[in-house]
Amino acid sequence: MSLVGEEFPEEVPSRAEEITIPADVTPEKVPTHIVDYSGTEIERQHLSLCSCVQANVICVVYDVTNEDTIDKVGELRISAPHCTSIYNTRRIQRIPIILVGNKSDLRCGSSMETILPIMNQFSEIETCVECSAKNLKNISELFYYAQKAVLHPTAPLYDPEDKQLKPLCVRALSRIFYISDQDNDRILSDAELNCFQKSCFGNPLAPQALEDVKTVVWKNTSDGVQDNGLTLNGFLFLNTLFIQRGRHETTWTILRKFGYDDCLELTDDYLYPELRVPVGCTTEINHLGHQFLQQLFDKYDEDKDSALSPTELRNLFCVCPYMPWGADVYMAVPTTDEGYISNHGYLCQWMLSAYLDIHRCLEHLGYLGYPILTEQPSQTTAITVTRERDVDLEKRQTQRSVFLCKVIGPRGTGKTAFLQGFVGRKNEVRRRIKESSSSAFSPYVINTVPVNKQEKYLILNEVDVETAFLKASDASCDVACLMYDASDPHSFDYCASIYKQHYMDSNIPCVLVASKVDLPEVKQFHGMTPAEFCYKHRLPPPLPFSSLSLDSTSRNIYSRLAWAAMYPHLNGSDMSNSSFWLRVALGSAVVAVLGFAIYRAVARLK
Repeated sequence: MSLVGEEFPEEVPSRAEEITIPADVTPEKVPTHIVDYSGTEIERQHLSLCSCVQANVICVVYDVTNEDTIDKVGELRISAPHCTSIYNTRRIQRIPIILVGNKSDLRCGSSMETILPIMNQFSEIETCVECSAKNLKNISELFYYAQKAVLHPTAPLYDPEDKQLKPLCVRALSRIFYISDQDNDRILSDAELNCFQKSCFGNPLAPQALEDVKTVVWKNTSDGVQDNGLTLNGFLFLNTLFIQRGRHETTWTILRKFGYDDCLELTDDYLYPELRVPVGCTTEINHLGHQFLQQLFDKYDEDKDSALSPTELRNLFCVCPYMPWGADVYMAVPTTDEGYISNHGYLCQWMLSAYLDIHRCLEHLGYLGYPILTEQPSQTTAITVTRERDVDLEKRQTQRSVFLCKVIGPRGTGKTAFLQGFVGRKNEVRRRIKESSSSAFSPYVINTVPVNKQEKYLILNEVDVETAFLKASDASCDVACLMYDASDPHSFDYCASIYKQHYMDSNIPCVLVASKVDLPEVKQFHGMTPAEFCYKHRLPPPLPFSSLSLDSTSRNIYSRLAWAAMYPHLNGSDMSNSSFWLRVALGSAVVAVLGFAIYRAVARLK
């Protein structure tokens, strides 16, 4: 009542009416709803069972002139374990408590010595404020501290007994430091500090202010400043100092800018921004995403060899709580002769991630700080959602740059060797990678293929089947590669069965591949030869492949698959066959000649 009326009321009821203080008159610019309770047993019981769970902060008031009320603070605290509120459905967090010593105008000394043991006993107690409702001393301040305890709680950040940051806070601030260290030299230079300052607070620091900050850190730490820049220890010390001086809102501003909630976990809104992907559409990394990922690669490629060693790759993902890429990545993308992920392979893996699991891809981009470093609202700006495939078929053109090919065939056909050949991996390199990580296997590989003078990404997915029946979800793709073993008489029959089940009446183009052509060819136990089957169903003739010699003929198969995926409306034509293009050229020439003849005839008539 003193807060609202700005004077002490002569008549005080046992319980004040509920009131909401508007946002525009509070320091933190948030509306505050205040509920008053009396000290009767009934009210106390009601408080602990009902309203306590709805509160964001609780002010426990005692009389500084009455020792009994101070003792009862501990008794009131008994009900505090009930005071829990569910935060973003993931965890339970205790409600902060402010101790308020009223009637300070009636006491010469302070009650803090008596109340300090209670404060040390319970971590939920944020602070203690002594005030006087009669002379209005510290009345506004206590409600400010109450707001501050909700918006900028100390408990998740700092351990007052150990006088140091808590582990979760150190983890969060360390991630922020590594993201802000743009040149990866483990030091925040003046330029990097100002980028960080501008990102979090809107304005860079003045040169003198920068020097003052570094001077404070240098005087209080042995390794906080190095090469005239701020180290991780210096950055952590600076935030410790903010909290110790009651400026923990500064640290919270930093944490929230980088996506953290009150429990120092990255929020779902930050990690998983909403991205609508209609049925029939796919997701790709766009130019903004490529630019960010390339800068990240350059930052962590410390030896500048255009490849990431296992150590450099771990350093790149040090800001993630887990390693996003497992050993299978070395089997999925092009690598160097040493088995390191090349720059090209690194970008391929990101395209594969965006295509197969966009939500996981957005999560990883969030951990890496994409929205902060690019000053974009969310990671979705790094992603393009493509047009529906049916629309592409109707318009007979596509803007997509990533296509999926299912490689289907009986076991032992050589599908894995076919996939590894696509990323240029020879048998000895493949064997060496498997030896370095015995569990390394990937059903996917991805690489680029030139199509009509454009670089397109082609994903090959090895479909492992044990029976003659294939699920529709396993058959869905942009192009199907049906592979049979030319040296096994029973092999082609399986491919023919799969084609009739899933592709004969679909608009998905199919390419047949005869593997192991380095071995003697045998007659297939099917009603017709593979060539006759292809002719009957208007398919290109089977393409020969051998993993022993990845010559131009074998490599040309991957280009044909990409062509078929990009131009599905030409399904049934051998698009890469020279006779097909010769027919196209002759047809164009005939049209041109006829057009010229008609033009001359019309000209003579005139």
